[in-house]
Amino acid sequence: MYTELAEDNLQQIVADNEKVVVQYGASWCGNCRIMKPKFKKLASENEAIPFLYVDAEKLPESRKLAKVDNLPTFAVFKNGSLVNQVQTNQQEILLNLFKELNP
Repeated sequence: MYTELAEDNLQQIVADNEKVVVQYGASWCGNCRIMKPKFKKLASENEAIPFLYVDAEKLPESRKLAKVDNLPTFAVFKNGSLVNQVQTNQQEILLNLFKELNP
């Protein structure tokens, strides 16, 4: 399930779901726009897990849940905790990060 967050409520979503995958991006970020369709495709292949797009500039509280210092940043959360995160524009690295949810 792919959703673009409109509210700064990522912490609640992470708490309410066993697994969550997040793309942190921004409207001005070219690599974010390149990765977004790849992120959406991965979401469509894993409908049971929330895949969330967070605008890192508009949602500062959600940004704080991961150490976001470069965009795009992808993060995976399990049982309310950050498992890992990467800054990448490569689909293979995103897939490897996703696999960390199901070791």
